[in-house]
Amino acid sequence: MITIRKSEERGTADHGWLRARHSFSFAGYQDSAHTQYSVLRVLNEDVIEAGRGFAEHPHSDMEIVTYILSGALRHQDSMGNGSVIRAGDVQRMTAGSGIRHSEYNASEDAPVHLMQIWLLPAETGLAPSYEDKHFSTERKHNQWCLIASPSVKGEALFIHQDVYLYATILDAGSSLVEMLASARCHYVQIAKGTVILNGRVLQAGDAAKIEGEANLQITAESDAEVVWFDLPL
Repeated sequence: MITIRKSEERGTADHGWLRARHSFSFAGYQDSAHTQYSVLRVLNEDVIEAGRGFAEHPHSDMEIVTYILSGALRHQDSMGNGSVIRAGDVQRMTAGSGIRHSEYNASEDAPVHLMQIWLLPAETGLAPSYEDKHFSTERKHNQWCLIASPSVKGEALFIHQDVYLYATILDAGSSLVEMLASARCHYVQIAKGTVILNGRVLQAGDAAKIEGEANLQITAESDAEVVWFDLPL
């Protein structure tokens, strides 16, 4: 079964300096039909204006993944981490027992466009931790690149949950086919471009919930960027 969530069906927020789309209930957007999917609790698409951002604020008991689509984001946290992450970079922060951080657009003249992802952790009260890594276009080019997983092996970010997060950058006309495990569910978010997913046309901002399908088949109708969550039932 495939359930499509069109971009315009998501919650919206426009604060002038921040324009956001919310796939699940978040802040002022509350939708009982879309509170989370499996352990995927938040999927926000944010555009933050130059020089603006989120002042220091707290989090706890959440795996927070930030995926940069364009621009640059400056991060500071109460563990002493400070970094600027750019397109191709992905950041993972385990909030655990408690952390404070701030996020600001690192540019004075260009917006930053990102996806912020919150995953419910397998355990509460974990020690807070942080990491970021760069995943080059070459590693994602017309193939799935594993960017986060519950395994410390390989080059993916480590997350404290049974979730495998993949990304790809597709040339127009290229196709990918993946077998899907029957005991899992899946969420696919189109970040850029237009694709055909298992016969359904999806455009930037659209998403698909997938359950009970044997395959994930994607063909890019235009150059596209896609994120795929392999989730526990």
